[in-house]
Amino acid sequence: MSNENIPASTSPMTIIGADTLIKGEMTFRNAARILGRFEGKIVSEGRVEVGSGSECKASIEAGTIIVDGIVEGDVIAHERLELNDTAQIRGDVVAAKLIAAEGASFSGHCAVGIEAVKSVKTLGQVNGKSNRTNVKQGGDLDNALAGLENKLAGFATPKLAAAE
Repeated sequence: MSNENIPASTSPMTIIGADTLIKGEMTFRNAARILGRFEGKIVSEGRVEVGSGSECKASIEAGTIIVDGIVEGDVIAHERLELNDTAQIRGDVVAAKLIAAEGASFSGHCAVGIEAVKSVKTLGQVNGKSNRTNVKQGGDLDNALAGLENKLAGFATPKLAAAE
């Protein structure tokens, strides 16, 4: 049976309980709610919810990301990133749309818009499509962008020799 015809309200959701600590990489298609602690990398085509009181020391890539807790790591939201009033993000953010409630806190670099999402490489592998990791946990978006700037500098017009 395919999940494509199941309404969003009845779609499967993975829940990580408040008393749980998971370290590693989590990949899924639909939705996950983190109520405990997660350390590592999360990749999803669907939705990731970081609940109030939870802590993710992880890079997160998903269609939609909703944060009520703490995220320490880079975040890529292909559709929407929602920071509710108790949200805290320490890391770089790339999102097609960004919604931030009063009281949310964010520390890092931010790129918003469809073009920003298209320009960044994905974090992992979803649905059998292999992608190189270009943004690493802990704010390495600057390094990735610096590398890109160096590559683009090679395409610049050559400078004319200074007249003596």
